[in-house]
Amino acid sequence: MKNNRSERILEAFDSLTFCENLIQWFQTEQRVLPWRENQDPYRVWVSEIMLQQTKVDTVIPYFNRFIDQFPTLQALAGAEEQQVLKAWEGLGYYSRARNLHSAVQEVVSTYNGQVPNNEKELSSLKGIGPYTKGAILSIAYDTPAPAVDGNVMRVLSRILMIEDDIAKPATRKVFEEVVRELISKEDPSSFNQGLMELGALICTPKKPSCMLCPVQNHCRAFAEGKELQLPIKSSKKKQKKLPYLALILKDERGKVVIQQRPEQGLLANLWEFPMIPLQEVNKEHVASWFKENYGVEIVLHDTVDHIKHTFSHIIWELEVIEATYTHGQFFEHLTTTFVTKHELEQYPLPVSHQKIVKHV
Repeated sequence: MKNNRSERILEAFDSLTFCENLIQWFQTEQRVLPWRENQDPYRVWVSEIMLQQTKVDTVIPYFNRFIDQFPTLQALAGAEEQQVLKAWEGLGYYSRARNLHSAVQEVVSTYNGQVPNNEKELSSLKGIGPYTKGAILSIAYDTPAPAVDGNVMRVLSRILMIEDDIAKPATRKVFEEVVRELISKEDPSSFNQGLMELGALICTPKKPSCMLCPVQNHCRAFAEGKELQLPIKSSKKKQKKLPYLALILKDERGKVVIQQRPEQGLLANLWEFPMIPLQEVNKEHVASWFKENYGVEIVLHDTVDHIKHTFSHIIWELEVIEATYTHGQFFEHLTTTFVTKHELEQYPLPVSHQKIVKHV
């Protein structure tokens, strides 16, 4: 039964013809993508996790390499976390990889290696939110479940003239209820993928190609000339800039120091060159700060690079500087190691620190 809001939004809307037009266009015009080769729930799951906040063209080679390395859910479940992070290296948002790894292990132990085909069990798995759940259910299992992300909200805000702020969590619920009513019961996979494809190829954020749109005659915003005014989205908070010194710290053998980040938080369990927070310490006091926090004495040399890396909420500004290890023992609570440049290839590094490797 429709709730009042979705009923009002879909009033006088030709849902049946809209679905037919969208699905027919998708089946004719869809891009050839590796995860669309079949409906294997594991492949669908991996692709949807990789595609979160990452462009399709970026994901394709990562997906292919990942599936080559971990061709089955069981293969991924049996891998070491450092292997998984290394395979994910460069994609960013590494909590996605850790959550995926943990969740497939739970599927093996709890569900006999079969990806659940119902909402409750899927939702209980780490890293599977409402969108990913809906994508797996509809694409892999042909279940008419909503898969609502930013792309889908943009498309439907224009087609249905929904003027709610899509940055607010409550708005997603509105769109999910609308999709539950609107989705094709005969082909929910093509419907959900069609909405995603429409948002990627036609109904783009800044310059929608309305003249090429297969559902233009259904679009209320286009009819009123308001397609560029939608969706409504409040602005994000300004990102905080964090300056650091990143040290290429060498010993007498020419090996460099890398350290493992904590198990929790940003870039958890990845490896990095030592970083000194310049918001906490003046540059002239770096050597004494390093001895106090690491237990070893160093000598600083030349700056070799400046690297800027943007996360969703902060910006790292790294001044990369060469240094020499002279004396002392690293504190036991620090996970540090000396490696050659060749050995560095074995360790998963965040993108910003991959850029430092060329200076080693």
